[in-house]
Amino acid sequence: MSEPAKLDDQEKQLFADNLRRFLADEVAPHYNEWEQAGIWPRSLWRRFGEEGYLCVDVPEKFGGYGVSFELSCVVVDEVSRAGFGALASGLSVHSDIVAPYILNLGTEAQRERYLPKMVTGEIVGAIGMTEPSAGSDLQRIKTHAARDGDEFVINGQKTFITNGQHCDVIVLATKTDPNQGAKGMTLFTVDCELEGFNRGRNLDKMGLHSGDTSELFFDDLRVSADSILGGEGLGFANMMNELPRERLILGVGCVGAAQGALDLTVDYVKERMAFGQSVVDFQNTRYKLAEMKTDIELSRAMAEKYTDRFIAGDLSSAEASMLKLASSEMQGRIVDQCVQMFGGYGYMSEYPISRAYLDARIQRIYGGTSEIMKELISRSVISNG
Repeated sequence: MSEPAKLDDQEKQLFADNLRRFLADEVAPHYNEWEQAGIWPRSLWRRFGEEGYLCVDVPEKFGGYGVSFELSCVVVDEVSRAGFGALASGLSVHSDIVAPYILNLGTEAQRERYLPKMVTGEIVGAIGMTEPSAGSDLQRIKTHAARDGDEFVINGQKTFITNGQHCDVIVLATKTDPNQGAKGMTLFTVDCELEGFNRGRNLDKMGLHSGDTSELFFDDLRVSADSILGGEGLGFANMMNELPRERLILGVGCVGAAQGALDLTVDYVKERMAFGQSVVDFQNTRYKLAEMKTDIELSRAMAEKYTDRFIAGDLSSAEASMLKLASSEMQGRIVDQCVQMFGGYGYMSEYPISRAYLDARIQRIYGGTSEIMKELISRSVISNG
């Protein structure tokens, strides 16, 4: 495959401006309704695909733009900044986790089968890792795939699966040899139309309400050996290799969401009056805004640095973990301070800042908790002196 094309700042800005208009026209008028319904419509995936906002860095031969990862960062940054956290989460799983797994690990047949339709939104992707008794410690998964001739029979369950109600294909983590620990794990591409696949309930969450997050069940589900993704017994190693991009894009989303919360707050304190003057005229307000902007820009600089390293093929797991830790903790601080500046109105559900507060809480949990990030970073520090 050819080297992805780099974009100049003008091209990225034009793309961002078009996406911003699309979000204003197609998403903003309906987002509160989708939040109340607990899910956005399946048709929205097709609209994003039609406008060219899905899997943007997939090679042109599979329908993408064939550009570098930085354009995918623009998508997640803009959607997050607009305050559509659930949408940013679903899009990033589809475009920045599932698609790269298939592109990097799949056979040519798997790529041709799934990627073009993931670009158009005809197929929605999900990744099945987390189980009721296995979250960050993936070696503890129990979903089992037993070989039966040229097929595998899969039994087990997954939970907290983003895009679980809409997905058409799942990159599924299984144990093919429970006695081999990490070396006994295998990934499969699983079509959701297969007999033995069942969707559970759409889980009721603290935030990200319009994002479908589901339980998934596998009951004697049969797949061919051709559905193995990345080699039998290599699942754990493959997941570890793909995690840096996942944590990098999560960091990008945190920066975008924090900036969006600050934007809302700046507009509010300019209009809000207290003791005969605008809230923004108080020194404490101006100093807090300065501190928040500085906090955001520190994480933005880190994200841009590590994006360049990722594109160059040099991003380490520890570096991605540092960004994920720093940016998610930063987002939590920012949205908390923003709610404080809104006063009582910040606690009202009708104000977007309250949604930003609730949506931010998951960032320190999914994709690896802050505590797991610290453990991974500390190992790197100790081993490298």
